[in-house]
Amino acid sequence: MLSFLSRFKYSDQPLLAATLLLAAGGLAILYATTLSDGSSGVFFRQVFFLLIGLSAFFFFSVFNYHSLAKLNRVIYPIFIVLLLYLPFFGSLIRGSSRWIDFSIFRFQPAEFAKVVVILGLARLLYIKRGQINSWPTIIWSFVYTALPAGLIVIEPDLGSAIIILSIWLGVILLSPIKKKFLIILFLIFLAGAGVTWKFVLKDFQKDRVLVFLNPGLDPKGRGYNVRQATIAVGSGQFAGMGLGKGVQSQRKFLPERQTDFIFAAGSEEVGFLGSFGLLALYFFLMFRISKIMRAAKDDLGMYIAGGALFFFFFHVLINIAMNVGLLPVTGIPLPFASAGGSSLVVSLIVLGIVQNVATQSKALRF
Repeated sequence: MLSFLSRFKYSDQPLLAATLLLAAGGLAILYATTLSDGSSGVFFRQVFFLLIGLSAFFFFSVFNYHSLAKLNRVIYPIFIVLLLYLPFFGSLIRGSSRWIDFSIFRFQPAEFAKVVVILGLARLLYIKRGQINSWPTIIWSFVYTALPAGLIVIEPDLGSAIIILSIWLGVILLSPIKKKFLIILFLIFLAGAGVTWKFVLKDFQKDRVLVFLNPGLDPKGRGYNVRQATIAVGSGQFAGMGLGKGVQSQRKFLPERQTDFIFAAGSEEVGFLGSFGLLALYFFLMFRISKIMRAAKDDLGMYIAGGALFFFFFHVLINIAMNVGLLPVTGIPLPFASAGGSSLVVSLIVLGIVQNVATQSKALRF
């Protein structure tokens, strides 16, 4: 027992504190959304998955990230098979086949694929260190990331695919890549965006972009969600209406108030003050991850922590931006706040791996 506890001697305590505070804050906001209709089952399921996630956090905190990255060679093809399985046999919910139903819970492979990509991409760049400024390495790293992302788009789950591709971009920017490659990649991205709009995006996904560009296009239809979300955020004013007292969320004017628009629901009830506190916690969490990234004992740890940094950065940025009408709605959860077992467990797994990077780095220095 003592030997197990000694492994946490060099853990990053501020990271753990931020994690626990965000988990507690997320539960409080989610609980408040259940008061109007007695949907307490959503809250208790979240508590259940939080306990699982915390167990995973501590497990991966002591699991050597080098061994985990090597093991990922087996895990990656398994998840490719799972993503291939979903379009044919996955549980169809609201027009999307994103889940594998195990009766007592639903498993969402796309969420866990984000961890798989972080680990695999980090190991690839670590092995190919010194070769990043070559097209074979860049193309292979993109194919490695784009394969699961493309399968996730088919579900369809554009939001998770965007996160995975954003992680690739962020990690590539951390590498010593030359500017000429970045310029060419940017031009390829513009061309790819045009092809995606023309041939990949479904009509409802295009509608979200069009409504974003012109919010008044269909205020009672396609633009309703964003309109209600912005009203909810504005209604919170400085101090908020109080937990369980928000008009938009409690009277169900705000759709998806427990998932996509949890930030809007929370902002209405805790106001600018509470929302700022939540954002400060996210900022502090990412600040700690960035410190761990810079202090990592090797490039593998640096790339893993960097992938985790961009994982949280893009989740928080995109979710909050779509809640206030700055980005189109893409269905990206807000870590620790949005209801969803897979998302919560994955966030804690990612932080557990980062904690292991911190532990090994400190053990090396001291």
